Amino acid sequence: MSQYHPLNEQEAIEFARTIPNLFQPGAELASREIGDGNLNLVFHIRDKHSDASVILKQALPYAKVVGESWPLTLDRARIESELLMIQHELCPSLVPQVYKYVPELALTVMEDLSDHVIMRRGLMEGHQYPLFAGHIGAFLARTLFYTSDLGMNQQHKKMRVKQFINPELCKITEDLIFDDPYTDSPNNSFDEAIRDEAEALWADTALQLEVARLRHGFLTHAQALLHGDLHTGSIFITQESTKVIDPEFGYYGPMGFDIGAVLANLLLNYAGQEGLSETSEQRASMRSYLLATVKDVWTVFEEQFRALWDKDCVDRMSRTPGFQDAYIAGLLQDSIGYAGCKMIRRVVGLAHVADIDRISDAAAKERAQRIALSIGKSLIKGHRQADSIEQVLEIALKAVQ
Repeated sequence: MSQYHPLNEQEAIEFARTIPNLFQPGAELASREIGDGNLNLVFHIRDKHSDASVILKQALPYAKVVGESWPLTLDRARIESELLMIQHELCPSLVPQVYKYVPELALTVMEDLSDHVIMRRGLMEGHQYPLFAGHIGAFLARTLFYTSDLGMNQQHKKMRVKQFINPELCKITEDLIFDDPYTDSPNNSFDEAIRDEAEALWADTALQLEVARLRHGFLTHAQALLHGDLHTGSIFITQESTKVIDPEFGYYGPMGFDIGAVLANLLLNYAGQEGLSETSEQRASMRSYLLATVKDVWTVFEEQFRALWDKDCVDRMSRTPGFQDAYIAGLLQDSIGYAGCKMIRRVVGLAHVADIDRISDAAAKERAQRIALSIGKSLIKGHRQADSIEQVLEIALKAVQ
């Protein structure tokens, strides 16, 4: 089994038996392939007669959404497993434990989170998670600070940049988020009902200038070790617990990209409430919760990031009075700009979000798409002037009036 090949369910079961201290000898195991992404196989292995279970995640050498004509490196499995280990060490309650990584099979064996639900699904069903902002704000503060030049030796950080070079998956981001939506690309996918919006993006040079600035930051600004794809489909959640998964797009980049991804996906659900909520009261309640969460995510992040800086900053020059304020101001602006890019991509680009795509009423779906694009464009165009998270809330409120 050591030579690379995609595992089947029986092979996944037999491999799971070899992991020490997981299953009793002779346990009756069942396997279910539960991967709903585009890049991996995910097997849920459980003992039929006990609570013992585990997840096996195997990278595929191509993107399932396209097929074998879109080859992908298997090294992303190494990146994901090593990044999960780093993030688990920094935030043990917020990241699943990795039990083993098998490089020859591009296989990661990790903690089962079946008692959680994917956050995107939970939000679509109208659930609210009052602890989420505190959890994800802490995750962002700790993982970004302690992998940056602020929180670790600069020479060690340079070696870690080398460790997490991820050119193939970064290329996906560079194209699908920062290029394709702004031209008539064959990779784009959008409803004909909003073709006017797509064509307006292609012609909006002022918007494209701001996207070019943000893209340049993504290409060149190795600020911290990013998750790289931190959307609500990469977060498992309950009312009491939050777990961040799937960092295979991880690399060293601008901190605002991860923060902005979280904000964008909350705002995409906010737009999707046009068709997700059954009553105007439910819509108002969810939208109020989502905007409060956007604000709280940033507030918690900023408070904890500043506290870590004051306590553990290893760089003497970074303690120069005024530098912390300037740095945080730049992070806010970056986060807002990247949030806008993420929103636009999810409406007219290759891969959408279920929060909007699964709206059954065509008119409500179109309204949701136009709301999302309106918010996204405003965030991008105004990000360099932003000085408060409140401006994001104002943009979102205006888009639904």
